[in-house]
Amino acid sequence: MDALRDPALLNVIDIEATCWDGQPPGVVGEIIEIGLTVVDLRAAERVARHRILVRPVRSAVSAFCTELTGLTQAEVDTGLPFADACRLLASEHRSGQRAWAGWGDYDRNQFTRQCRATGTPYPFGRRHTNAKIPFTAAHGLRKRPGMAQALQVAGLPLEGRHHSGADDAWNIAALILDLAARGAWPTAEPA
Repeated sequence: MDALRDPALLNVIDIEATCWDGQPPGVVGEIIEIGLTVVDLRAAERVARHRILVRPVRSAVSAFCTELTGLTQAEVDTGLPFADACRLLASEHRSGQRAWAGWGDYDRNQFTRQCRATGTPYPFGRRHTNAKIPFTAAHGLRKRPGMAQALQVAGLPLEGRHHSGADDAWNIAALILDLAARGAWPTAEPA
């Protein structure tokens, strides 16, 4: 089987977007980093790690955003235009064919909003899992935890910098693998 089309492969996505300590009126947040970790559910391992920087056009990286994410305006200015980043996800990472997951629904909703606002084709397929839901159920929690808290609950280390898209996708992938090992990760329906 072609490894790129293997149904055991899952794209784990985490984005960072322009943000402020109190959003200025009329300014919209835009994706500035896409972190992607490929998980092989059959082999129970993280098999690839990617980082795509995206150049914002309707907003700028604030000092608050740099403090939170570590990303600067100069750094994201070297990134791809949003439409090119979406094409890259589709062509190189098979985002339209592979199931994908994120921690919560923010990433999925931000992609939906930004694709609609820019007329960019949505790069993902329909098979999305909000990993917070099976995690919360598997651990018998009443409230859905943030990613860093979930790592503590699972007894896993936080690897890298929290609020780095690439590092957060890597950590979310570890949580998904932990859920799969417990038999608590939902099995994908046939593509």
